[in-house]
Amino acid sequence: MALATYTKEELLKKLKSQKTMFAIKGVVILLMIVFAIFSTIENGLSFHTFLPLFFIPMSVYMFNEMKKIEKELALRK
Repeated sequence: MALATYTKEELLKKLKSQKTMFAIKGVVILLMIVFAIFSTIENGLSFHTFLPLFFIPMSVYMFNEMKKIEKELALRK
């Protein structure tokens, strides 16, 4: 993603949407972790136990993208 091609307003809009989606995804992952713990206690190891592990890397990538956008905005000030 070439952030230099975006205008400042577009970057601010993109950052706001990224932060919102990151918060939503964080809540969903937290709920999945809680569900995985209870599922593991009740039924032992299953697919639900490892499901949050597939979504955590996507959140890390999204967090890194937010930091890149913030860095680009700081360079433009």
